[in-house]
Amino acid sequence: RWQKVLYERQPFPDNYVDQRFLEELRKNVHARQYRYWAVVFQSGAVVQQLCSVCVFVLTWWYMDAGMLSPQGLFGAALVSSLFGYVLFDAVDGGTGRWASGRTRWADLKSTLVFAAFTYGFSPVLKTLTESISTDTIYAMSALMLLGHLIFFDYGANAAIVSSTLSLNMAIFASVCLASRLPRSLHTFVMVTFAMQIFALWPMLQKKLKARTPRCYVGVTVLFALAALAGLATVSSVGAVLFASLLLAISCLCPYCLIRLQLLKDNIHGPWDEAEIKEDLSRFLM
Repeated sequence: RWQKVLYERQPFPDNYVDQRFLEELRKNVHARQYRYWAVVFQSGAVVQQLCSVCVFVLTWWYMDAGMLSPQGLFGAALVSSLFGYVLFDAVDGGTGRWASGRTRWADLKSTLVFAAFTYGFSPVLKTLTESISTDTIYAMSALMLLGHLIFFDYGANAAIVSSTLSLNMAIFASVCLASRLPRSLHTFVMVTFAMQIFALWPMLQKKLKARTPRCYVGVTVLFALAALAGLATVSSVGAVLFASLLLAISCLCPYCLIRLQLLKDNIHGPWDEAEIKEDLSRFLM
């Protein structure tokens, strides 16, 4: 009788297998079953980040066109930051702050140091890209914002995810765009606003998503509507295209994912690579 071993000589060819070989066949052992609304809920992270980039670019466009003053943007950003700071602690009752051991005084000092350094270096940032053409600046900013969206941590465990790289690319794009604004004050406010929307806002999103899913859904919808309303004041065609993109990501892509799961046909059996599950640490001593 044929045995699946290599250390014994058998009267069979090397590539011979008997009928028992396929008895161990298993299909889709590790396949995950998705639910439509659960996938739609998870797609909210992508929608939020797309809207964040849209709001940032719109804010820069309004400031460059003179339709938004830096004082007005700084005041609105300050109020919204204070509200978000209070909401961040209120969502979990201060449990996260107690676990991290960070005090409000430490947060205030970090904020003041960042604001002071950014304001002090704003004239340097304003003149940093004077020797670079405006078209190159726009191309670099678009590329950096695209990279920010690609490497952002949406909650997936993948090698391409890098929160640090994503944030650095977003800040680099904000510095490039802010350098084309009229004055140093505009540059300071724009970079500060970029830190708020690309660094602080995602932290609040994750806290809401983990603690209050319904509130997270409401915030996502309101944020998307605000981004669409702002984009509609600049370009109605752009607003329609952006709305189509958001609907495709949040509704069409989850449906396609679930439909494609039905076609998955991964096979597992005795031909898989051997996995050593025994603890071999005793041999390393």
